[in-house]
Amino acid sequence: MLNIQEIAEYAQLSAKELGINKYDIYGSSIDETSVEVDSGEPKQVQASNRSSVIVRVWNEQQTVGVTTTTDLDGKGIKLALETAKEASVFGNKDNIPEFSPEATEPIAQSSHSLVEPAPVPTLLETLIKAEKTLLEAHPSITGVPYNGLSQEDIARFYLNSEGAIRQEEGSYSSIYLYSRTEEEGKKPRGASSVKISHSLPELDIDGCLKEVTEKTISHMNYQSIPSGKYRVVLSPTAFLSLIGAFSNIFNAQNILDNQSLSTPDSLGTEIASSLLCLCDDALHPDNVGTETFDGEGTPTRRVQLIKNGILSGLLHSTGTAKRMNAKPTGNANIGAKVTVGSHFYHVFASEEQAQKLSLDDSENVILIDRLQALHAGVNALQGSFSLPFDGWLVNKGELTSIDAATVAGDIRDLLKSIIYVESEPEILPRGVCPRVWIDELSVTGE
Repeated sequence: MLNIQEIAEYAQLSAKELGINKYDIYGSSIDETSVEVDSGEPKQVQASNRSSVIVRVWNEQQTVGVTTTTDLDGKGIKLALETAKEASVFGNKDNIPEFSPEATEPIAQSSHSLVEPAPVPTLLETLIKAEKTLLEAHPSITGVPYNGLSQEDIARFYLNSEGAIRQEEGSYSSIYLYSRTEEEGKKPRGASSVKISHSLPELDIDGCLKEVTEKTISHMNYQSIPSGKYRVVLSPTAFLSLIGAFSNIFNAQNILDNQSLSTPDSLGTEIASSLLCLCDDALHPDNVGTETFDGEGTPTRRVQLIKNGILSGLLHSTGTAKRMNAKPTGNANIGAKVTVGSHFYHVFASEEQAQKLSLDDSENVILIDRLQALHAGVNALQGSFSLPFDGWLVNKGELTSIDAATVAGDIRDLLKSIIYVESEPEILPRGVCPRVWIDELSVTGE
C-alpha cells in the first residue's frame, strides 16, 4: 500500500527544486479482487491495483494549477508538481481555493485496518454456494444473472506544504445477488440485495440470500393497480435514493452555483415535516466505509442537515464555508474544481410522534421497495420526479406485488407530507434509515 512518508519527502524535495512554495496532494490506492459466477462455474475473475493522485500548486499570483498522476515515485511526483506549476498560469482567479484551516487539526481515530484477503478459490466457492442456494430456494427462480463477490484494500492520504499529513486504510468485502424468475404466462420477475462488511468472514451472505429470496417470491404473484392517489411507505433504500437524487438541497457548492433547490437564505426554514431528522455522518458506527478526513484534509464529522423539519446545516468545503461565513464540514472532493458530496446519511424521527402507523392494520397502502431510472426520471433543479418502482399493495399486512407502476411528485411536497418515521432502522451501504410514510403520492398503474 501507500508509503505516505516517502511521498511527502518526494514532494518536499521536488517542490524546493522547482521553486514551489505552496502545494497539496491528495491520493488513494485500491487493491481489488472480484469474482462472478454463472450456473456453478466461474464467469469472471478480476484483480486490479488502482492509484490516483491529485496535485495542486499555487504560484506567486496565488492562482492554482491542478494535475493528476498514477506514478507515486520521486520522478512521478516531481513531474506532477512541475505540470501543476505550469498549469497554475491559467488558474481561475475567482474564488481561489485555499488550504483548509483544519488540515492540521486532530482527526478521529479510525477503528478500521487492513485484513488478510481471502484467496480467489475461496471467493469463487462462496459465491457458487450462494448462487446454488438461491436457485434451489424456489422452482421458478431460474437464474442469478447478475452477481458478484469482491474484496478491497483502500488507502487514502492528504498532505500539504504547511506540514499537514494524514493517512488511513481499510478493507472491505461486498456481495451482490440479483435473481430472475421464469413462469409460463407471466412476466419475468427479479429482486436484488447487496451487503458490505470489513471482511469476508463478517459478510452477511445469509442475510443477502434471505432478502433476495423473500422479495423474489413475493413479486411472483403480481397484479395491476388503478391509477390514483395513494398513501405510500418508502423503504429505507427508496427514501435514501430520493435524498441522494436531490442532495443539492444541502450542498453549499450547488447553492452558490445556483444549481440547488435551496438558497443561502434557506437555512433555518421549514423544508420537511417536523417528524424528520437527517444527518450526514461519516463517522457513524454502522458506516463500513468510514472516512476520517476529506479531500482537503478537513476532519469529517456529524453534520445535522434537517432537525425536526428545519434545514439546519449544509455540506461545505473550505471555499464554500469561507464564502458563506461557515465552517468546513469535511465534505470536499478536490480536482480541477473543488466539489462537495455527502458521506453517509442517518435518517431518524424527532422525539415526538403523535401517531404510530403499521402495515399490519393499514389498507390500500403502497410499499415502495426500490425506485428505478433515477438518472432519467428526476429533475433535480425543479424538484420533480416520475419513477417506476418495485413494490407491493398492502392490505392489513398482506402484500401483493404490483405489476408495473410509476410514482410521481415533488420532493419538497414529499418531505412536508411525511406523516410517520418508523423507529426500526435498516443499515445500508449509503446510510442508516427506517421506513418513511408519505400521506399521499400520485401513482400511475398499468
